[in-house]
Amino acid sequence: MLDTGRARLREYALAESPSGDPGALARCADLVEAGQAAAGGRVRRVPSPGGDHLVTSWGPNQSGHLLVVGHYDTVWPVGRLAGMPYTDDGVTITGPGVFDMKGGLIALETAFRALDAAGIAVPAPVRAVVVADEEVGSPTGRALVEAEMQGAAAVIGLESPHPDGALKSARRGSTRVALRVRGRESHAALDPGRGVSAIDELLDQLAAVRAAVPDDGTTLFNIGRIEGGRRANVIAGDAWAEIGLRFTDAGSERRMLAVLRDARPVRAGAQVEAEVLTSRPTWQDDPANPLLAHLAELGAALGRTVRGRPAAGAGDANLPGSRGLPTVDGLGPRGRGAHAADERIEVADLPRCAALLAA
Repeated sequence: MLDTGRARLREYALAESPSGDPGALARCADLVEAGQAAAGGRVRRVPSPGGDHLVTSWGPNQSGHLLVVGHYDTVWPVGRLAGMPYTDDGVTITGPGVFDMKGGLIALETAFRALDAAGIAVPAPVRAVVVADEEVGSPTGRALVEAEMQGAAAVIGLESPHPDGALKSARRGSTRVALRVRGRESHAALDPGRGVSAIDELLDQLAAVRAAVPDDGTTLFNIGRIEGGRRANVIAGDAWAEIGLRFTDAGSERRMLAVLRDARPVRAGAQVEAEVLTSRPTWQDDPANPLLAHLAELGAALGRTVRGRPAAGAGDANLPGSRGLPTVDGLGPRGRGAHAADERIEVADLPRCAALLAA
């Protein structure tokens, strides 16, 4: 099964699948759909303008199911393989998306292939939702995850674990905000006083937001993208930035969103507007999480120590976790380099993850 899984991961990684590229996503979705069907799943493809989502069922068709959440989109554009090639030396596998999170999808597929090969029928209902837009906040995938949460007994996520292999028992909330500024164009040399620079205004606004971030560890702030202006000889008439915010609690989120919502222009003639693009709620830690305790028991039976602790990142597991459903994330293989050029997984962790998922 390990060799099959490695071969399948190579196919997944070579099918580059950046968020927002429907053609590339469709090619990868075809692979995921075929793989889960070959592993005994009943696959339903859910069309979406930004890329199709997949819902796959195993076992009895009833509620009380184990819900598995994952995604097949990546942060890497098509062509990234040229500078970040897929490699497999038997110890580590590198390439765009192998860690975040195609390795987790392969672990799930391998688990059900192993059960099928052993002639073991899946005794309880399992449902997997694999979305095409998780890396941009699941703007269309969220509704599908929420729909499949109805009647679920527990939820597991296929994201990567902590570097030491610990699972993720809670995650920060995550909100993406667009901060847009409108100024007024003019010639930068002949009539600079007539213009209102949207870029200058945006820089001042971003500095003010950064200064409002508390230093108590509750809030993470990142300016992920900036665009604006046309030419060096034109005062910029428009500019915008995409801001990523992470929160440990809902109160911290409300306070930062109020800062953005109440932003006022520094320059006469400028206009400032903040728009929430996507938002995931904070998933608070539950020391008595029964699912984590169950996974620890299964791990012990397999000779593996399974433990969990909170994580800084956010994902679709935040949705059920925030609503009190027993939830654990991090069932993907160990590695490193999420959203980084050294992205990789440990080959030996693929069968370990598959074994725990099968159990």
